[in-house]
Amino acid sequence: MAEQEQTNDQSIYAVVDKVIQDLLPFDPYSRLRVYRTVGTFFGFEDSYPRVARSVDSRIPEKISREPQFSSSEELTPKEFLLRKQPNTNVERVACLAYYLAHHRDVHQFKTIDINKLNTEAAQTKLSNASYAIHDAVRAGYLAAATKGMKQLSAQGEQYVNALPDRDAAKAVKPRTSKRSRRKVRMNRAESDHDQEQVKPNE
Repeated sequence: MAEQEQTNDQSIYAVVDKVIQDLLPFDPYSRLRVYRTVGTFFGFEDSYPRVARSVDSRIPEKISREPQFSSSEELTPKEFLLRKQPNTNVERVACLAYYLAHHRDVHQFKTIDINKLNTEAAQTKLSNASYAIHDAVRAGYLAAATKGMKQLSAQGEQYVNALPDRDAAKAVKPRTSKRSRRKVRMNRAESDHDQEQVKPNE
């Protein structure tokens, strides 16, 4: 039995060595194509490697834009925001929501969750986190969830994936219609009006 296992190991090593030698003449992208084609044939799609675009300029950008954060140990919140480089509070909220979903397995969150993660990421304090979250919803980065909580929208996820590439992010940036923007303005005006103190008639 042991001799048979040793023979099998030797056969495997021989095949691996041959595959490596056969792939050496190819460029990195061609090797990846071979790997994925063989993996698809044998049903190993889930084991595809993550490949940085810097490996070869011919690797399609969609490969490098796939989420590369499989565990919370790979990137701290601070490192994640440094990589994504959000320019506004709304973008920062979207990035924090993304981190919660992909690194903490928190897909629905409250304002306090965003505030805590923002502090953990050593970012400047959000002057009004509730308002920033409201604007992120209005911009399409976040969506409503259960019990008044919020969650990262599909478009918001694509937007954060594309950062810090501004051109790529712009291409997937959620767009709100004029009607939606007008409705938001009307709702805000009504809210401001309700908060005003009405004087009694004399």
